[in-house]
Amino acid sequence: MQSGDRHEDRDAVYRDVTRAAGFGLLANCLLAAAKLAGGIAGQSFALIADAINSLGDVVTTIVVLIAFRVAQKPADPEHPYGHTRAEGIAASNVALLIIVSAVLVAWETVTHLGAPRIMPPGWTLWVAGINVVVKEGLYHYKVRVGRRTGSTAIIANAWDHRGDALCALAVLAGLSAVRWGGPGLAWADSAASLLVVGAIVWSGVALFRRSGSELMDVQAEPELVNQIRSAALRVEGVADVETLWVRKSGIEYFADIHIEVDAEMTVARGHRIGHDVKDRLMHEFSALRDVLVHLEPHPHIHPQPPPSAATGPQSHSSGNPCQVR
Repeated sequence: MQSGDRHEDRDAVYRDVTRAAGFGLLANCLLAAAKLAGGIAGQSFALIADAINSLGDVVTTIVVLIAFRVAQKPADPEHPYGHTRAEGIAASNVALLIIVSAVLVAWETVTHLGAPRIMPPGWTLWVAGINVVVKEGLYHYKVRVGRRTGSTAIIANAWDHRGDALCALAVLAGLSAVRWGGPGLAWADSAASLLVVGAIVWSGVALFRRSGSELMDVQAEPELVNQIRSAALRVEGVADVETLWVRKSGIEYFADIHIEVDAEMTVARGHRIGHDVKDRLMHEFSALRDVLVHLEPHPHIHPQPPPSAATGPQSHSSGNPCQVR
């Protein structure tokens, strides 16, 4: 795969995930406005809480869109590894914002427990029902985009929509109970509101943990690591893979791999094998932004003789043999 082709593929992935995020942004704006108006007019804390949830999704999506734009900026002297961490930084801050907003909604709900409530209008049920349908539709759309592009950020966003759909079902149930059960079941709306708040906090904590793990350079999924290891071992001249680190950065990955080769081969030959490994990995795994290959002598292929008094200390290639960028 040529460098130009890789850039085109990467640009296409970013276009797909940006389009999906933008579509979700528009839908969340409309839903947030409808639910907020319905919650205020119908005095439904459950609808208001769900509107806050959608507003949080709006803010999250805006930040993710900005992060995608920043992440595409090329590397520069101050950022030699690029700007792909922008997504993780944005996500961690948005997660905290989501949690704080949920706590505020919970406080407002609790302080109004037992207060006189009016019967929610019938149209509030339609608002909640349409919300369920739209959120479930967004889930299926973004899951397809995420799987096609390999974007875990979009897949995670899709599951956020699935969680929102479940929250909307809780809101619909609470409103229905108040509407058809009478004032005696007014507590059902508050209970649904607190259930939504709990789901929001859960999602916010999960998002913060995911983004925090990414910023801490946690090892990538075992399945991806094993696939990269297998691909490297298929390169002629590679005897084994000593170490393989794969870290996620935004929607892309960086790999550091230590391969074992014949200890007595020339530096030129080892350098060529290192480039072969990098080229294969970059070709087979489009999500890899860069690969650093480090050469090590294989212990069972022409081992170096131990140093002796006659020859003096020998330079062992295992100290810092060769690196290929």
